[in-house]
Amino acid sequence: MRAVISRVGTAAVTVDGEIVGEIGPGLLSLVGVARTDDVDRARTLARKIHELRIFPGADGEQSAADLGLPVLVVSQFTLYADTRKGRRPSWQDAAPGEMAEPLVEAVVAELRARGATVATGRFGARMQVSSVNDGPFTLVLDV
Repeated sequence: MRAVISRVGTAAVTVDGEIVGEIGPGLLSLVGVARTDDVDRARTLARKIHELRIFPGADGEQSAADLGLPVLVVSQFTLYADTRKGRRPSWQDAAPGEMAEPLVEAVVAELRARGATVATGRFGARMQVSSVNDGPFTLVLDV
């Protein structure tokens, strides 16, 4: 699994003009699923997202878990685009929707089980994602 994580001041997801998920200060996590991924990788990714020490704190760097900050999770199959040949991306490594959706849901469920407040986009929908990147600070996580 792969995620692009941004430390944000605010972030929101809109579908058909309706805000379906939003957070204040916290993490925006765009999550992609590969054909070879499974529930164990989803849980590992959730743990890494929650425990990633990227927030400044009085005692050094702290995580969203340490600070009780929310996470906005948005499915993003395009993270597995292969652009090495030509000008048209290939999606051969991205998991099909029927496989990817339960794994994105597993990431959300694991974050919630860990005590995180989680907002989400809507799987498979055409979403508009807005965010104010804090830092800016953005990382790519692969598990």
